[in-house]
Amino acid sequence: MDIIKLAPTVLYENDDVLVINKPAGLVVHGDGRGDYYSLADWVTEHYPALVGVGEHMEWTDQKTNEVVKIPRPGIVHRLDKETSGVMILAKNDRSFGYLKKQFLEHKIQKTYRAFLYGHVTKDMGTIDAPIGRNSGDIRKWVAGRGGHTAIREANTQYRVINRGKDSTGEKVTYVEAYPMTGRTHQLRAHFVYINHPIVADYLYAGQKPKLLGFDRVALHSMKLKISISPGNVHVFEAPLPADFISAENLTQLAD
Repeated sequence: MDIIKLAPTVLYENDDVLVINKPAGLVVHGDGRGDYYSLADWVTEHYPALVGVGEHMEWTDQKTNEVVKIPRPGIVHRLDKETSGVMILAKNDRSFGYLKKQFLEHKIQKTYRAFLYGHVTKDMGTIDAPIGRNSGDIRKWVAGRGGHTAIREANTQYRVINRGKDSTGEKVTYVEAYPMTGRTHQLRAHFVYINHPIVADYLYAGQKPKLLGFDRVALHSMKLKISISPGNVHVFEAPLPADFISAENLTQLAD
């Protein structure tokens, strides 16, 4: 079977950083187990000078006891495979350290768009609930009670853009979300915590039907405000993908 090679769009670059718009369906880096094309592969092909920049990931194969090294050329942060939107990569080690420090200290301003099941009552809100691994499914994370290990504080702010219905009559809410921390699956786990999971989220929405034409998690990383060098703050924006634009039109008939 041929490997599908999805490619990002370059939004900005200089000598220090590369900013891209990652399409939904493109995994950021491999795990050493699957045979698929990743953003790391794309970077290696198109920006070979970035190979060796940053930090590789390692894990130990429990069957062979072999240490597997996962290359992450210039990759400072990540988005889930099905999440689209803006990402920033470092083009040298000095830039990598500078960017990584901002992520670790939560100095990055991130803006996401998402469609949620149901009608969120409050027009604006804050979700302040720690996140930890799900004890029953290692792929998932849990906000509030139920986290098993790696429990860390997490905070998300959001505002409602619109409330409406899918063509089937199912209620949906269109929100803009601002994760103030950077935990794995933070937005996905936090919206489940308030009983409004993200539309078409196969891990967190249970058996809920896919709505609004989405065949992937309805989450888009729209803006990233970050300093790319001392005194040089930029706001990078990834335009809404086609499925979001279509879904926006479907939710205009709000009750």
